[in-house]
Amino acid sequence: MGLLSSASRSCCCCSWVRGGCASCCSWIRGFCGGGGGGATTSAQDTAASDAKKRKKRKWVVRGVFGKAAREAEEPLTLETMKKRKSAATSPELEKNKWGTKKNWKKKKGKTQPTGLASLVKEISLENSTRNRAAAGEILRIGNHNIPSRVFTFRQLADATGSFSPENLLGEGGFGRVYKGFIPDTKEVIAVKQLDKDGLQGNREFLVEVLMLSLLHHPNLVTLLGYSTECDQRILVYEFMPLGSLQDHLLDLTPNSSPLSWHTRMKIAVGAARGMEYLHEIANPPVIYRDLKASNILLDGGFNAKLSDFGLAKLGPVGDKSHVTTRVMGTYGYCAPEYAMTGKLTKMSDIYSFGVVLLEIITGRRAIDTTKPTREQILVHWAAPLFREKKKFVKMADPLLDMKFPLKGLYQALAISSMCLQEEASSRPLISDVVTALTFLADPNYDPPDDVEPLPIKAPNLGRENSQKEAEGGDNDNDEEGEEHKGEQEGEGS
Repeated sequence: MGLLSSASRSCCCCSWVRGGCASCCSWIRGFCGGGGGGATTSAQDTAASDAKKRKKRKWVVRGVFGKAAREAEEPLTLETMKKRKSAATSPELEKNKWGTKKNWKKKKGKTQPTGLASLVKEISLENSTRNRAAAGEILRIGNHNIPSRVFTFRQLADATGSFSPENLLGEGGFGRVYKGFIPDTKEVIAVKQLDKDGLQGNREFLVEVLMLSLLHHPNLVTLLGYSTECDQRILVYEFMPLGSLQDHLLDLTPNSSPLSWHTRMKIAVGAARGMEYLHEIANPPVIYRDLKASNILLDGGFNAKLSDFGLAKLGPVGDKSHVTTRVMGTYGYCAPEYAMTGKLTKMSDIYSFGVVLLEIITGRRAIDTTKPTREQILVHWAAPLFREKKKFVKMADPLLDMKFPLKGLYQALAISSMCLQEEASSRPLISDVVTALTFLADPNYDPPDDVEPLPIKAPNLGRENSQKEAEGGDNDNDEEGEEHKGEQEGEGS
């Protein structure tokens, strides 16, 4: 009788459970005592697990019947609805829900290579620890960002007519420069295709891309992008329609007109402003290290822009007074203390600027082997003339045909002589040079009468001595990855 009673209870319970979930039927039968299971289970075991079963049944029923079970236990009122809503939108729950995904995204982002990191890898600097350290230093300064575009080799080949000789603008020890046009953006560009066996190696290519990507000024040439496809090293610049200062000052064609005095001063102050940005605005400062007439480019209005930053070097910071490195650059423009000791400072650039300014005034090359022996090195030729005021006029470019203000000539020579002082500490800051040249570039400026050039001492550096000192620099502190000669004559830009 008790068994039948138990079975009847089981059937009643099971019919209700089957309506909700057939899979729970057997478990509910066991709990209710149906199916004969309750007859064989001892009362002692049932009492011991009674609390556990009630708790388990509570959550199973909630899981099966969800809303109906919750409403049976807790009446649906306005207060309970607010309570459930606040629990469902808890910030902690949201954090747990999405935290794993966000962390995964962050970790994934860290593993993605950046523009600069991929460039360092592409140009294969693995063979030099010092090169990688130099590149890493600039990467940290640039915060791993590079705004320059990456061009494909096909894009540049199409832009230059497959590097047609008709589009050739010039060539030198580094390679060739072509004029190009990109139809999509309507840009006229200058494409510098580096020679694989040329003077500009992997490190110089990397430094130029990084420097011109991080430094921006109206008197610095704009780097539009680069390409390393097909084992090429190609730099893409804004096109400078008037070429370089060398083209208009030292390599004049018979049909070309010489630069006027005020145009020369305008170019000089433009180059000085570019140097001022590198020395006094960029942080850390940058030492250009290769200032020369061929590296000063001119736009359509004869505004000067510095180019070719392959030899640029980060200047000293903190309590350091100089950077010790292998002597690099173009013979005739290097400061004497740098050529002899390898100690590079911003004053080394000031000396180079003095040589360029002297070229602008005189129309002579820094090194000209076609001249008599005593006149081949410009600074050696000018040194005795700086001592006699009556000979100042003889230093002016004959192509000017005496069409220049005499007092303006004196002041320009004075600025050049100050930059060419043998003692680096006696040379002026580039900001002072900019101030003085700004007045000279103004056609309405009337210089004072008491300005005279300072006497200079010609550095006693012959070619062989200079090259010997260059190779015998302080190698313990050398930070360059590749050897370069102290002189690089005939190198274009």
